[in-house]
Amino acid sequence: MSQTAPPVYKRVLLKISGEGFCPEGGFGIEAGELEGIARELIEIAQMGVKLAVVVGGGNFIRGATFAEDGHIPRATADYMGMLATVLNAVALQETMERLGQPTRVMSAIGIYSVCEPFIRRRATRHLEKGRAVILAAGTGNPFFTTDTCAALRATEIGADVLLKATKVDGIYSADPKKDKDATLYRDITYEQVLRDKLAVMDLTAITLAMERKIPLVVFNLKVPGNIARVVRGEKVGTKINPK
Repeated sequence: MSQTAPPVYKRVLLKISGEGFCPEGGFGIEAGELEGIARELIEIAQMGVKLAVVVGGGNFIRGATFAEDGHIPRATADYMGMLATVLNAVALQETMERLGQPTRVMSAIGIYSVCEPFIRRRATRHLEKGRAVILAAGTGNPFFTTDTCAALRATEIGADVLLKATKVDGIYSADPKKDKDATLYRDITYEQVLRDKLAVMDLTAITLAMERKIPLVVFNLKVPGNIARVVRGEKVGTKINPK
């Protein structure tokens, strides 16, 4: 498919894991990784795609893991994780705007000196105005992942597709690092994901996306140009079809 092919999706919700902001095994935000993501997102926005992005915070802290290791109540650890997503969101906003793309950060928890609160109608209006919207702090509630947030926000803004950008090439039949015979799926259904207990997103996120009939594409963020390829409809990663 030509690189000049038009996008097949008009409104996209992209979930980027926190690990995307640093090299594998790293910590925090690395400038080169940050700018690489920003440039790819700008390419999508310049296609005329209405782009909303949910960012994770795992490059700083994972609430569930920290609660187990740090003897901190899970709810508190989850709120700390939400704050980590705000760090990533603000850094991404500043980088995208420096490169010429109008961007807004909207948070599910109130941080009024830093970013806007998430209001669905306001988020939709930003998208209609050609602004990229970065959604931070997950759902604003502990015990819910940013994957669940991505499925929820995709539903709220009427996204045509939910994209999950990760550090793997897609969905495998088993962990490819442990099983050399693991198969990479290209097209599967939500029913198969649930039946085979495939590690994609948490059960709440998968169930919501399935109920709302939102297609989901899982692909490797670390391959340059992959986001644009997915938006153009190329066979990248694994696509989960509603039926």
